[in-house]
Amino acid sequence: MDAQGRGRADDIDPADQWVLNPNTGEYEMRLPASAPRSGVPGPRKPPPSDGDLSALGTTQPLGRTEAPGRPRPETPGRAVPSRRRRGAPAPEEPLPGRRGRRPAKKAAKGKKVLLWTGGVMAFVLVAGAGAAYFYIEHLNGNIASVSDDGASTGGFEKDKAINILLIGTDKRTGAGNEKYGDAGSAGHADTTILLHVSKDRSNATALSIPRDLIVDIPDCPTTQEDGSQKVIPGTPQTRFNTSLGQDERTPSCTMRTVTELTGVKPDNFMVADFNAVKTLTSAVGGVEVCLGKDIDDPDSHLKLPKGNHTIEGEQALAFVRTRHAVGFGGDLSRIGLQQQFLSALMRKLKDNDTLTSPSKMLDLAEAGTKALTVDSQLSSIGKLKDLGLELGKLNTKNLTFATTPVIDNPAEKVPTTVVLNESSAPQVFDMIKNDVSFTAVKEKKKKEAAAVAARLKGTKSAASEVRVRIMNGGAVAGSAQETLSWLQNEEGVTKSENAGNAPAELAKTTLEYAPDQADQARRLADIMGLPGSALKPGESVENAQGVPAMTLTLGKDFKGAGTSQTAPAKAPADVDKSTADKVECAE
Repeated sequence: MDAQGRGRADDIDPADQWVLNPNTGEYEMRLPASAPRSGVPGPRKPPPSDGDLSALGTTQPLGRTEAPGRPRPETPGRAVPSRRRRGAPAPEEPLPGRRGRRPAKKAAKGKKVLLWTGGVMAFVLVAGAGAAYFYIEHLNGNIASVSDDGASTGGFEKDKAINILLIGTDKRTGAGNEKYGDAGSAGHADTTILLHVSKDRSNATALSIPRDLIVDIPDCPTTQEDGSQKVIPGTPQTRFNTSLGQDERTPSCTMRTVTELTGVKPDNFMVADFNAVKTLTSAVGGVEVCLGKDIDDPDSHLKLPKGNHTIEGEQALAFVRTRHAVGFGGDLSRIGLQQQFLSALMRKLKDNDTLTSPSKMLDLAEAGTKALTVDSQLSSIGKLKDLGLELGKLNTKNLTFATTPVIDNPAEKVPTTVVLNESSAPQVFDMIKNDVSFTAVKEKKKKEAAAVAARLKGTKSAASEVRVRIMNGGAVAGSAQETLSWLQNEEGVTKSENAGNAPAELAKTTLEYAPDQADQARRLADIMGLPGSALKPGESVENAQGVPAMTLTLGKDFKGAGTSQTAPAKAPADVDKSTADKVECAE
């Protein structure tokens, strides 16, 4: 189907294609047929002249009524069906184009597609039940994409944990945004969130990365506008926000910087500018926020008294840009304000009044896709829909907003930048890499506790009685020999040997053992800090002396000899965090 045939023509408004079905009392989207669309993108066709419906791919009457709340001029020689309330008797004659068809089944209100987008607070819903799905070709034309330049994993997968990099740029593009100053700037990574969604979709973490964090920006291979490749040299010890826009850096460079910083390689990225906040909040009719004090910030243009407020458009943008009037007046205080705003937007997007309103769903779809710049792996509404289906499984009470642990830069007399808090930041990154929830998800916690109790609880043999063959199944080269030396020389596991490379690489380190070797397995797990999930009851193998031994396979997650392999069970106490289901007041 082509974009013209799906409502892009100037004389066919998408909202006018919603038709009241008299049999169900529901509005449905009625779309004309169109010719098959080529898989090769081509130039958009000019809009048809007034009254020429053949350009829309049909010569049949459209047979539609006005969309809710939208008047429509009467057509000569054709009666316009009147609107009626849900539950009222059906008209005697069916609508044009519906004769002889079975009544459409009422769409389930619970069916929804949740899409989060990045930006200066650009989580967004591209949602809908039933008819909104047929709008996809029109929406495809709204989406802008740029190359990921090989910096991503190649795109999210449905059966794995998902990591999406959400970037908000402060580039002053869009109507009215030049008044915020810095009009000629190429922009920066002003707001950055690493969104991690667990493999089982039971929980998620949105980790904010401060723009003033000192990082090493790596060399960035970058696709230029003419299609050529250019390597932009890296910059050591510089502000994180310069990873985008400055020196011609693209979002793929921000992605590489995040990987360098956290050890987590994002699957995809999404970018939005100031307009994202304005259009999305207006599309849902505003979001409710709470202020713990009066705010009058001349820099962001926000002036609101203490209490609850519903904000949208320019006022919403002013809210997320405010920093001097809240907290300590810096970027870290603004991050807390933005997280409160995102939580409010999430709650509004999942509100029943939003999900059951056809006009709001259309507005959201338009605003969301126009606000986005995505990577080349995520450049269609179909892919965004698939992502939305995965994210829509999440309960907002299990979405945790957290901030990367930092401290003031000790190298500055008057701190204007921050550096990682080395006592807690690595633990936070490790939790994301190991898919550990920041929120206590009861069922998952019970299952994990049961597995750990069953495998680690019990007697342990002496270290000198542990027989194990060590194989490298994806760890750094030389890890098997390094581990062997450490076990024999420092831990007394003398009956161990290096068995070379494993037949296949493993994501996780495992220890396989026979039932009568459980006490040996528990001792080795205790020495190495292996979690219960790493212990795999199975079979023993013969070692070089022909004696039964366990098999330790060092996976890609192996951290090195002498380093505990157990992921943290909970976030450090000093990490600022909140969940999306709770209302918090900014102060």
